[in-house]
Amino acid sequence: MKYKFIFNESMQQISLDATDLQLLNLLQTDAAQSNQSLAQQVHVSPPTCLRRVKRLHDAGLIERQVALLQPDRLAALQGHGLSAIVEVALDRQGAEWLDAFEARAVAEDCVQQCWRVSPGPDFMLVVHTRDMPAYLALSQRLFTGDANVRNVKAFFATRRAKFSTKIPIALA
Repeated sequence: MKYKFIFNESMQQISLDATDLQLLNLLQTDAAQSNQSLAQQVHVSPPTCLRRVKRLHDAGLIERQVALLQPDRLAALQGHGLSAIVEVALDRQGAEWLDAFEARAVAEDCVQQCWRVSPGPDFMLVVHTRDMPAYLALSQRLFTGDANVRNVKAFFATRRAKFSTKIPIALA
């Protein structure tokens, strides 16, 4: 059996065995599964499964559980949405300037993801707005209103071929 060692935020050591890795893999696919179903799939008792999942949560390996919405179906009910991947380059790249832009970006609800990247632009944002006027309003707040933003390049999505939040896990 393979054991991997990591440290959680409180610097306590935690080891992962094949059952833990299977649980992490299964929960990434469908976190709404019942404890009974998870226990059956990894061949442990329900109390053992519950205890292991709680341990994975407590260690910070499971950050949170969310519902993933289907944007095309939601758009049919709410009106069309607009998705964009946006490159942002700043004039000044000191830590305080990067931190300030990042704080403003993550405070925006329509910014789904914010990545600091290197080399190239300073940030890559994944943005979803209701429509182009909403994107323009975001652009005014986040980009035009910041004298430190040097360049913005937006790529508007025309079709989503794949979307996944799953991190590949090497199962023993």
